[in-house]
Amino acid sequence: MKYDIEISRRRTFAIISHPDAGKTTLTEKLLLFGGAIQVAGAVKSNKIKKHATSDFMEIERQRGISVATSVMSFEYADTLINLLDTPGHKDFAEDTYRTLTAVDSVILVIDSVNGVEEQTRKLMEVCRMRDTPVIVFVNKLDRDGKYPFDLMDEIEKELNISLHPLSWPINMGKEFKGVYNLFNKSLNLFTANQKATEDNTVPISSLTEKLLDEKVGERDANQLREDVELLEGVYGDLDVEAYRAALVAPVFFGSAVNNFGVKELLDTFIHIAPKPLGRATDKRFVEPNEDKFSGFIFKIHANLDPRHRDRIAFLRVCSGRFERNKYFYHTRLDKDIRFSNPYSFLAREKDVIDVAFPGDVVGLFDTGNFKIGDTLTEGEVLQFTGIPTFSPELFKELVNKDPLKTKQMEKGIRQLTDEGVAQLFTQHGGNRKIIGCVGELQFEVIQYRLLQEYGASCAFVPLSFYKACWITGDKKKIDDFVRFKQSNIMEDKDGNLVYLAQSEWFLNTERQNNPDIEFHFTSEFKTAQAG
Repeated sequence: MKYDIEISRRRTFAIISHPDAGKTTLTEKLLLFGGAIQVAGAVKSNKIKKHATSDFMEIERQRGISVATSVMSFEYADTLINLLDTPGHKDFAEDTYRTLTAVDSVILVIDSVNGVEEQTRKLMEVCRMRDTPVIVFVNKLDRDGKYPFDLMDEIEKELNISLHPLSWPINMGKEFKGVYNLFNKSLNLFTANQKATEDNTVPISSLTEKLLDEKVGERDANQLREDVELLEGVYGDLDVEAYRAALVAPVFFGSAVNNFGVKELLDTFIHIAPKPLGRATDKRFVEPNEDKFSGFIFKIHANLDPRHRDRIAFLRVCSGRFERNKYFYHTRLDKDIRFSNPYSFLAREKDVIDVAFPGDVVGLFDTGNFKIGDTLTEGEVLQFTGIPTFSPELFKELVNKDPLKTKQMEKGIRQLTDEGVAQLFTQHGGNRKIIGCVGELQFEVIQYRLLQEYGASCAFVPLSFYKACWITGDKKKIDDFVRFKQSNIMEDKDGNLVYLAQSEWFLNTERQNNPDIEFHFTSEFKTAQAG
């Protein structure tokens, strides 16, 4: 209870989207409003779209895509905002899925020109799995895109979600004149190539005012009056509790690159978005206002600073108060650990912090103690749940091209797979190593980072497996199955048995033939077993 004030002023959310919808641009504009950065372009330069495919952090900077989640904290209107900018590229979806376990709400960016795209659907499924509240930001209104009513129909149908517009555009593309804020009844006028400022905001007590006709022209003023009358008749006032229960998604329209419609989004977000929420564990539900500290690791990143071979574990604080130099209990390792230099983040910048509260994301210097999903407490033995590893879709055998660098290769592949970039499977009773990924780009990243960061040169040999399934069940039946299917049996990094199925037909056949064995497509079963 004693931390209620700190908890109530925090908002922790992720920005998600299909690649190129404008997610990183929106992130940057939010940071500008928060005073966290002074100039556009400080988060990530997206100007160079095509370059050599070999550089890792370069893969991000030069391709203009995010492949690793960035964590940024800033203050705005007496609210401490923890913003997680996620990878948009489908090959790095798993990092995004895990990041969604560490946030309390989401802003989904949709390109008004392209509408709902493949990755948007997948991300929305994960939000729905967790009942995560979503705000939709329809971006790129300064381009000729889909008609707003058509776009809303498409989003509702494709994503199976009820929308509630809180701002509405006056035209789009070359005719785009501004956005009317339905939430606080004000008009924000758009001027191309200029930043949205307070000077552009026109307070309008009623849409019948002549001032509206003067500002946007009689034709567009009348169209806006019609649209708003229709919208208010259909939607009425926003039910904030329905939004927080993930039943309704508020919608804002704007142009992130022109810094337009972003302030309306941010001002409304801090009022309606949920404060830090509790989390389920294998023993009980943990509430944020409990006195004792607890938290979990949702991401690990090696070599964040290439000059220092550092490894940072990202911790979401769930309850109580995290303190620098205090001993906390690592439940999986059954030992106490303390942290002398915990960090808060602003993109690549790090600041040492003394305390953190529920909702905060803390960077912990890691010497190899952590795996994704690990739990820290003040002594209670429990494990936070719902931080799964998914069955990969692509498999390649790892081949060491330089036997003299075997140690470096072993260390590198272990650390990189600890990060969740990919999964490592080792042949049961052998040394053969198979890497499982969600997308091709991950293999590129691993190859580059092994060479640059560990001095280990590798090659990948494609394998034609359909899926990796963790297997559990009756011990004798498992032993028999392993003996018959030896060439398809692997172990994951924790020693759990994994069956690599050649095809969907093979998998279905084995499931029918072995009713006493369970085939799992995510690692969630481990937590169930532990419980």
